[in-house]
Amino acid sequence: MGNKAALLLLLLVVGYGVSVSMGYREEGEEEWGPEERRREKYPEEGKASFLLQDSKRVVRTDAGEMRVVRSFGGRIVDRPMHIGFITMEPQSLFIPQYLDSSLIIFIRRGEAKIGHIYKDELSERSLKDGDIYRIPAGSAFYIVNTEEGQRLHIICSINPSESLGLGLFQSFYLGGGSYPTSILAGFDPETLTNAFNVTRKELRDIFSRQQGGPIVFVGDSRAPRVWSKFLQLKEKDRLQHLKRIVDYHQEQEEQEEQEEDQTKWSWRKLLISVFGEENRRQGDRTGKAPDCYNIYGRSPDFKNRYGSSMAIDASDYSPLKHSGIGIYFVNLTAGSMLAPHLNPTATEYGIVLKGTGRIQIVYPNGTSAMNAKVSEGDVFWVPRYFAFCQIASRTGPFEFFGFTTSARKNRPQFLAGANSLLHVLQGPELAASMGISEDRSRRFLDSQREAVILPSASAAPPDTEYHKEETLMPKMFKSFENDMIMGFD
Repeated sequence: MGNKAALLLLLLVVGYGVSVSMGYREEGEEEWGPEERRREKYPEEGKASFLLQDSKRVVRTDAGEMRVVRSFGGRIVDRPMHIGFITMEPQSLFIPQYLDSSLIIFIRRGEAKIGHIYKDELSERSLKDGDIYRIPAGSAFYIVNTEEGQRLHIICSINPSESLGLGLFQSFYLGGGSYPTSILAGFDPETLTNAFNVTRKELRDIFSRQQGGPIVFVGDSRAPRVWSKFLQLKEKDRLQHLKRIVDYHQEQEEQEEQEEDQTKWSWRKLLISVFGEENRRQGDRTGKAPDCYNIYGRSPDFKNRYGSSMAIDASDYSPLKHSGIGIYFVNLTAGSMLAPHLNPTATEYGIVLKGTGRIQIVYPNGTSAMNAKVSEGDVFWVPRYFAFCQIASRTGPFEFFGFTTSARKNRPQFLAGANSLLHVLQGPELAASMGISEDRSRRFLDSQREAVILPSASAAPPDTEYHKEETLMPKMFKSFENDMIMGFD
């Protein structure tokens, strides 16, 4: 018995040692080789799309609409960002409100007047094609399409990091009536009559007139009378009109005790918070807010015969540092490509502005994550560190614009071309890693004389029909134009 027990103990020890040397595995888990690991670690191409297609219409009226494309919520996103598309008909107003998220607005097409509160003063800016402007979270603002015959198209980033988590973002309407409802309407009527020093009849009249929605017409028969009359006034008359209202109610307030006066809201305080002080010059009211920034008004950071690119960071436009967001703009000629590269500091969100092309993204394990055809209106995203490239169709230019999740200089690292990081690494170590001679490695890397934007007619997609199954997201701007023609649902 003693010998048998000793033999059994020896077998157990040997078995344990073998299991340790092979590595621990869960029950039912098979041993993986390199290829199994490569296939299993990341989804196959197409199973995890980098085209953002979760689109939601958050505002829709006869005067305009706003759609939002939701960010991907996976673990590889260092900082989510939603993309908004605002379309406004001529002579329309996005009524005063504030959001729980900051916006960076890009005027894609048209002209707009944007007013917002900055350090307790109203700053009003006239913006045109290519202008960029930031509206901080919690800052009251409004947008007016000042053109008589041109639809306004706006693309904006929506930063959800400051949001309440009640949806994509939360609007708090200052103006409004029965639709949308002003946030003030939620207070008890007695509270509001005391706060504004008005009668219940006046209160009812003010908070029941507006029924046109968040985007309303101004300047024609369809416009709500309050906004229409106010915005049609000339600058001087508009300020005088506000002053008459302010002065009247200030006289009423001065009759009350000073202690009560200090604790009450008033018409004067509300009007100042929304429309600003009287002493503004005619034209744009500059206030203290930073000016806008026009991407079409500066020279590109890089340009050759195949295209151009630029990046705007906080050193170019200081308001970007408050959102921690950068901006980029790329224009590729027909058949050219932005060379394979990676962003070491930020995730990138892109919107196709013009033309068709192809986006290729690669997983860290060297497999294809996405190779998709895109056209105007499509939104894509590329995680930080992932290698990718953009290729223009052979039949026309390819233009895209976007946001990055860092306001610092990005310094993309290129993997091919004359400025490739492989040139910096060139030497016996790189050649050995490829299993070739150093001379052959040098000839291989020196074959491409161009940098950043490269000719690639053989790789560019032909101008074939854009099939429905390849369109992973509705085209934001075109959809609204079609609705206006065909009629609303």
